[in-house]
Amino acid sequence: MEIIGNGFLARHLAPLSTEHSGTTVLAAGVPTHPLPDTEHQRETRLVDDTIQHCLRRDRMLVFFSTVSMYGGPGGPGDESGPPVASTRYGQHKLDLERMIKASGARHLILRLGYVLGPDEPGFRLLAALLTQVLAGRVRVQRGARRDMLHVSDFVTVVDALLRTGVCDETVNVASGDCVEVTTIVRHLEHRLGVSAQWQVTDNSIEHCPSVRKLRRLIPEVDRLGFGPGYHRTAIDRYLAAARTVDAVRTEGTGNP
Repeated sequence: MEIIGNGFLARHLAPLSTEHSGTTVLAAGVPTHPLPDTEHQRETRLVDDTIQHCLRRDRMLVFFSTVSMYGGPGGPGDESGPPVASTRYGQHKLDLERMIKASGARHLILRLGYVLGPDEPGFRLLAALLTQVLAGRVRVQRGARRDMLHVSDFVTVVDALLRTGVCDETVNVASGDCVEVTTIVRHLEHRLGVSAQWQVTDNSIEHCPSVRKLRRLIPEVDRLGFGPGYHRTAIDRYLAAARTVDAVRTEGTGNP
């Protein structure tokens, strides 16, 4: 496997670098939103360059898209229906998906839920919520929902999908446990033994993908514990991976 990128997902996929010859994984895209147009343009050029690389060498391109395109009103949350992008980021990724499909390159488009895990950047959801909770004040959008997937399970799913030989498909990669962000914050408070002051805002978006196709393609995902309650396990693994909860609490509050 050829991995383009050196960020969070690329680092965790590195153990698969000796597997899946003939596959190029593009893990160097726009990491968050909102970002300036220059970042979207950079990723568009990168995707085009990678398409040409794969066409020249007859390689399959694995592209990481987003379930954010399911956030619009009436969006079905599955791969077969027309996506209804509710954010610039979602529309940007959808445009890139269309570019890849029209290119003629062999491809596998993976629409990712929120992948969390050790050493994730501080701007990402769980790291940001953890910092806020430990600081005693957390900002939460009323009704916002996210599907969480631990990065080690993400790697297992990517590996399993590539082993099936699936090609020229779009697949949601998520846990099927799409919960309100308020539920995530409450679990963090419980695990850390703290109670933060909440600032609740409106204008929330639900990013809830279907995982029916994923389960059909690789039934073994059932052994990963996906479904109701998975988010608690994923968060607990996140907290336990690199440090104890006491160490996280001390670091977050600034105590020596």
